[in-house]
Formats: sequence, structure tokens, C-alpha cells
Amino acid sequence: MLGMSQEKLGESLGITFQQIQKYEKGTNRIGASRLQHIATILKVPVSFFFEDAPGTPEEAEGFGETQPTSYVVDFLSSSEGLSLNKAFVRIEDPKVRRRIVDLVRSLAGDDR
Repeated sequence: MLGMSQEKLGESLGITFQQIQKYEKGTNRIGASRLQHIATILKVPVSFFFEDAPGTPEEAEGFGETQPTSYVVDFLSSSEGLSLNKAFVRIEDPKVRRRIVDLVRSLAGDDR
């Protein structure tokens, strides 16, 4: 979304881009301090990485390992998804961003 390559992120963290790929694919886990460092480099709060995570134990599906869904990758691979994300991250006011997310969810019929 920021146009930062895995190689540049890896350089900023002092690791290889292959390690970044392992994090992205879920092959390796990310420790809390590394996640904080990534959030700092990307200029997002750590909570950004948990926006769609279950909020209560009832919403969680358990501790089993699941394969990551590809809808995010598919979306970001589309020209519309990339354009939308680039524009969205340039919006500085968090309240405006939240209202846009609410609008899109409403239009999609997602009443969460």
C-alpha cells in the first residue's frame, strides 16, 4: 500500500527480504518487538495489523492453524484495490478513515 518493497522493509529491519516473505506467508511468526518495529517503519499503529481480528473468544475459531486467505493479495493485485489503498493511506484524519470503512461495509451489506 505504501509502495515499499519487501527488500526495503527488510533493510530497515536488518533482515533479508526472504525473511519478510516468510512473515507475510505465515511460515515464521513475528515477535512483539519486531511487530512494533515494523509498525514504526510503516508509520501505522500496531493495532493496524489486528483490525479484522476476532474481538471476543466466541468470535475466535480456536487455536488451530489455518491457511491465510488470499482475498487481500487478490484485492491489492487489482488496479482498483491498489488505487483505493494508495488514496486511503494518504487520508490523515483517522475519523475520516473510519467513516470510509463504515461506508464501504455498509455498501457491501456487512453490518458488523
